[in-house]
Amino acid sequence: MLNYTQSTVYIESLTNYEKSPAARYDASNFDLRRMELLLAALGNPQAGRKTIHIAGTKGKGSTAAMVASILRTAGYCSGLFTSPHLYSWQERIRINGRPVAQKDFARLVNLARPHVEETNKSARFGCLTTFEVLTAIAFLYFQEQGAAFQVLETGMGGRLDATNVVKPDVCVLTSVSLDHTQVLGDTLAKIAREKAGIIKPGCSVVSAPQATAAGSVIKAKCRALDATLIQAGKAIKWIPIGNNLTSQTFRVDGLLRKYLIRLPLLGDFQMENASLAIAAIEILQQQGANVTYKDILRGLGGVRWPARMQILGLSPLVIIDGAHNPYSVKRLVESIRKYFTYSRAYVIFGSSIDKDITGMGSELEGFADRVILTSSRHSRAAPVDYLQKLLQNSNLNIWHELDAVKSLSAALAIANERDLILAAGSLFLAAEIQMAFSESGKFV
Repeated sequence: MLNYTQSTVYIESLTNYEKSPAARYDASNFDLRRMELLLAALGNPQAGRKTIHIAGTKGKGSTAAMVASILRTAGYCSGLFTSPHLYSWQERIRINGRPVAQKDFARLVNLARPHVEETNKSARFGCLTTFEVLTAIAFLYFQEQGAAFQVLETGMGGRLDATNVVKPDVCVLTSVSLDHTQVLGDTLAKIAREKAGIIKPGCSVVSAPQATAAGSVIKAKCRALDATLIQAGKAIKWIPIGNNLTSQTFRVDGLLRKYLIRLPLLGDFQMENASLAIAAIEILQQQGANVTYKDILRGLGGVRWPARMQILGLSPLVIIDGAHNPYSVKRLVESIRKYFTYSRAYVIFGSSIDKDITGMGSELEGFADRVILTSSRHSRAAPVDYLQKLLQNSNLNIWHELDAVKSLSAALAIANERDLILAAGSLFLAAEIQMAFSESGKFV
């Protein structure tokens, strides 16, 4: 029997596209039939509970966390499956907000392992990946814990994603922008087509405001499948009221009523995500879920989702965020300018090698007084010299620091108490900075 450490080693020994992206996003690399074979061998644990399925480029993890928090507050046993993780595999699989225990993770890996190896041995539809096995383990855990609801965030895309084996009660499509372009396609329409692949016949679909190219694809998909489309920004609206360093207050005009929300997550984009979560919950209410107005308010008021415009220190102001494409960096910069007052802005920047690094650098121009290029320990992290090569013709004042933790030390050494230090470009970088920084601004 594998213990927890051994089970994580086993999981990582499988094909892991998070470490090395697939050359092609097609059935030769992502064939859902092998996922269906594994789940059938496990007794189809994905079935038997209400499902909220969430895809998109920006905000899908935050939206999933909000939906799960509301359902938990309403008294329902709810499962949450997200990716990637900040520190451990356990974070990806949660029941009622609690990560799966190490002993349960190991036990589920041991339970699934013979079926994984049998599926891979036949290789009829290719070999199972790390993410696919994690998804199956999540379904098993939700089933044995008696979850009434499961909230699922797609890993990448949607159409061929391992989570796309469910029959959702509600689909949510967060903002679609250019990301994973080498895999999902180089236009918004192509990427939206992959994201909209989670839509099933007759289901209810909640969509964030989308660029015309992406919105047209989503509308056409809903028409083709007779799915009901609810568009945020039209059927659901939000109006900002105020904010401080720990929360923001806003009104949401939902499908069923108006809500006055206090959310402990900052950023204009989080108001949008909260509105999507409320719409999804309202649809579930119409389907019979017993969720009250106070459950929605308390659920959103108690949501936790780290490394998303998260404040680590106040003097200087130290913020981390997982923004990892030009659109998300643009929204992050806009929100920081709106929410905070500071003198100079120092940006610690690191990125995965397959991202639009030049585009993110462009969004930092005019915002960052200095950019410290660095690299996280993740296998996909772009080396500092590669970042320098791509950004050398930008209008950025660039420094270098090979080690992410030392880059924070360098920023703290030059920043005064009125300045801002922002670490962004990669969720992996944000996690490393978070681990290194304590409330007093010292290393832990």
